[in-house]
This record gives sequence, C-alpha cells and structure tokens, in this order.
Amino acid sequence: MTNSNFLRGVGMGIAVGAAVGAMMPTHRKRKRSSAARAIKAVTNVMDNLSDAMGL
Repeated sequence: MTNSNFLRGVGMGIAVGAAVGAMMPTHRKRKRSSAARAIKAVTNVMDNLSDAMGL
C-alpha cells in the first residue's frame, strides 16, 4: 500500500462521515440527554475506580 492510497482512503472516510453526519437530524433532545447520561455514568465509574485504586 502506498502513501497516496492511504491518504485517498482517509479522505474518502472523512467525506463519507461528513455526508452521513449531514443526513442525521440535528434537533433531537433525547439523543443529547441520553448521551449526557452516558457520559455522566462513565465519569462516575471512572471516579469510583480511581477512588478504589487510591489514585
């Protein structure tokens, strides 16, 4: 695999990701709130683990 093939693949991936992201609806409060809840849960788990490990 040459460097140009790799860069071409990265460019295509970015383009496809941007196109899919543009097609997604932007005003969904449920998705945001569920994402916020997931981030809070992960943060709490990380805090609990760091406290248990004594960090």
